[in-house]
Amino acid sequence: MNNSLLVVVLASGVAYGTPLLYGALGELLAERSGVLNLGVEGMMLVGAVMGFWTVQRLHADTALSLAAAVGVAALAGMAMAAIHAFLVITLRASQIVSGLALTIFAGAAGLSSYLGNDLNLADNPARHAFNAAVFPSSMQGWPIVGPIIFGQNVLVYASWVCVVGVSLYLSRTRLGLNVRAVGEAPASADAMGINVTAYRYAHTLAGGAFAGVAGATFTLAITPQWVSGITGGAGWIAIALVIFAFWRPALCLVGAYFFGALQALSPQLQARGINLGPTELWANSLPYVMTVVVLVFVSASGARRRLGAPASLGLPYVREER
Repeated sequence: MNNSLLVVVLASGVAYGTPLLYGALGELLAERSGVLNLGVEGMMLVGAVMGFWTVQRLHADTALSLAAAVGVAALAGMAMAAIHAFLVITLRASQIVSGLALTIFAGAAGLSSYLGNDLNLADNPARHAFNAAVFPSSMQGWPIVGPIIFGQNVLVYASWVCVVGVSLYLSRTRLGLNVRAVGEAPASADAMGINVTAYRYAHTLAGGAFAGVAGATFTLAITPQWVSGITGGAGWIAIALVIFAFWRPALCLVGAYFFGALQALSPQLQARGINLGPTELWANSLPYVMTVVVLVFVSASGARRRLGAPASLGLPYVREER
């Protein structure tokens, strides 16, 4: 039963969906504050290369090396997000143009590839990697649930904690209610004494940190090595997931695992001698389809209202215009 196609695809879907989940949670926080970040893909790639570089260069035990690598990846993502935040919050540049430019600058043909090649990271396996957490063999042997729940690495379980934390933060804390107010009506929030600029900066940086961790998940867990363009457009899928999840963290988890399972399905079918042909082509084109969906959505105010997007998403706030 535990080796059946369904169980293997679901278990792999959780693993492959984890970076999508981290990226979507980060984008959700940024968008809740009113900032659209289309630079997630670039931030993920920079986080991936810097996390891998850390684990290769830091001579320490496995736990410390991996913790440091994830931390460096988060900081790298935050650094890229700070550029985006400065452009769109302080300089009030177009959020769409800034995000796209950041992805091009840091993407597969830009900064991330330069760093990977300059630091000689390609074609080397990771010195340390996240392996499946250790649980009693009796738990791992449970039918269906065992390999899906108890056969994952620490980053998967940490992502579940993050989903709960983000959900409680946005719905049960004053800071979370404030950031939602900033995303819905920044002028009203400003009148109530809420610092709109500070909230937007903080949540854009937090989104970058999540994107950096998402990138590190690829190079330290899913494929423990560095390859140029390793994220394969996952950042775009993460952005679209936020829309499909109606800006709710729990639904981001469901959507991430759904897309993760789709990614795992094709190789599993091929391993069993089943070739669906167009499935591989469709999976490869998915990030580009998601890009079109996102751009169409953000340009259609009617769609934003129907799906419950923050009312001020993508709109700069100028205090003097109150």
